[in-house]
Amino acid sequence: MSRASLVLVGILGVAASAVLAAQPGPPPGPPPPYQMRPVAPAGDRLKPGGDGKVLFEVHCGYCHLTGGMGTNLLTKQQVMAGNTPDKGLLANRTDLTRDYVKTVVRMGKGAMPQQTRVDLTEAELEVVAKYLGKAG
Repeated sequence: MSRASLVLVGILGVAASAVLAAQPGPPPGPPPPYQMRPVAPAGDRLKPGGDGKVLFEVHCGYCHLTGGMGTNLLTKQQVMAGNTPDKGLLANRTDLTRDYVKTVVRMGKGAMPQQTRVDLTEAELEVVAKYLGKAG
């Protein structure tokens, strides 16, 4: 095959790929669950109170809802420790204390970076720690 023929075949192959890629397909599905977080509540973030579950999902959901990296890592740890996989979701844990949650949030742990008071205010952290800290 001549060089010109090879170039032509290459160009036609690229053009055919572009045409195939432009064909309409099914619409994209919904985003993964860990990306489907609620909208952050309106109002003063420094004010005490709030819904711990909603604030957990808003501020921690990317990593700690179903499918998130934090949940995947914690699930592996929990299974290796002999617990059931559902304990990888922090909301399912009954062994966390409020103080432990606050410490891990502020200091970080393993792959989890420290969360500053800009990321999660003290008032928000208080209700999230109350929501997760079922062990006291």
